[in-house]
Amino acid sequence: MLKTIGLTGGIASGKSSVSSVLRDLGAIVIDADIISRQIIEPGKEAWKEIIDYFGKGVIKNGGVVDRKVLGDIVFSDEEKLRVLNNITHPKIINKIKELVQREKEKNREGVIVIDAALLIELGMHKMVDEVWVVAVNEERQLERLLKREKDLTKEQAIERIYSQMPTREKLKYAHRVIDNSGSFEDTKKQVLKLWTELQNDIKEYREDNR
Repeated sequence: MLKTIGLTGGIASGKSSVSSVLRDLGAIVIDADIISRQIIEPGKEAWKEIIDYFGKGVIKNGGVVDRKVLGDIVFSDEEKLRVLNNITHPKIINKIKELVQREKEKNREGVIVIDAALLIELGMHKMVDEVWVVAVNEERQLERLLKREKDLTKEQAIERIYSQMPTREKLKYAHRVIDNSGSFEDTKKQVLKLWTELQNDIKEYREDNR
């Protein structure tokens, strides 16, 4: 049995740390953020569409899209964020579907994790067997975001947090929840526990379907 997990959480929730633990445990991780970077590489279709709409002011040396500059533009303008999302989101979803299908063709057993902040907003939760939400309170989220993105002002960081679906809404879709408000070790223990539960569920499924 090949189980597909959708891993989501707000910006700076610590989702990447959780996916890293899951990868170490043997999960096949498909990272939506990596894909979002790949589809805007120079010469790619999304890159061309971004330059056509936003202009050459959003590119830096070598023609690479300056994600910081682009982010500053779209997170303070809902219409421009909508345009960017319309350019990138369908391409991200299609690439994820392609990678999931490829893994399903190669592997009949195991765990695929789709690591995506916008898993629910983009309807990708319908592609998975379970949704796992990494939860953290807004105060901790803001603190971590400012520490990670040192060029952001507090106001910009708050804009980015509020541009996403609130964690309380994501929790309505969750099959399993990881509280990442504490230390990494505490989070890792929770992930190991959930992984064990998942493996037991898979084992039971195999036994029931012999």
